[in-house]
Amino acid sequence: MPHALIRLHLRASLAAGVVLCLLLAPALRAEPVDELLQALQGIERLQGEFHQRQYAADGSVSAESTGRFKLLRPGYFAWEINSPDSQLIIANPEYLWHHDRDLETVTRRPVAGSEAMTPLQVLGGDGEALRRDYVVSRDADGRFVLQPHNPDAGFLQLALTIAGAEVRGMEVLDNLNQQVVIEFTGLDTTSPLAPMDFDFSPPPDADLLYNEE
Repeated sequence: MPHALIRLHLRASLAAGVVLCLLLAPALRAEPVDELLQALQGIERLQGEFHQRQYAADGSVSAESTGRFKLLRPGYFAWEINSPDSQLIIANPEYLWHHDRDLETVTRRPVAGSEAMTPLQVLGGDGEALRRDYVVSRDADGRFVLQPHNPDAGFLQLALTIAGAEVRGMEVLDNLNQQVVIEFTGLDTTSPLAPMDFDFSPPPDADLLYNEE
């Protein structure tokens, strides 16, 4: 066979092989962490009401609370419990504050360098931290399931239900193996929020407990 025909035959065989591989190869799918980051990109700001239930080992409700929340990505959130007691948890990129109004106490810890994160801090955090600190998967219901690498994280498992630009609910397995289910209602993704909306100053009569580690 002339050399020109041999080269043409080899090129044709190579091209056919590439096409066959493309046809037989499974479609590439995005990793769950990439899907989660893509979903979170649509959530710049969010506020609404929450209903939180904590379940005992026998499935009964051991605690229940309601309140309001607001979230501004990246790094800002507020979680205000109105019933059965009155508490405010608020975070900016520098500090996480917890004001127990009934006990008149305020605790503060720095956000940077802390291994423990609340679920809302995960939502407001950056992609690098999600990739580095968590294993992300999808369950049979399509929820995003996060499991932290570090045993000192703020929870054992977090399942997020995200639809469009809204976080519809969370299911948390805390460090005591207690299940906490949170439902969000009255969601608002359009009203403006600014970092100043998350400013916090301790009331003068509160006992201050500052943890700088």
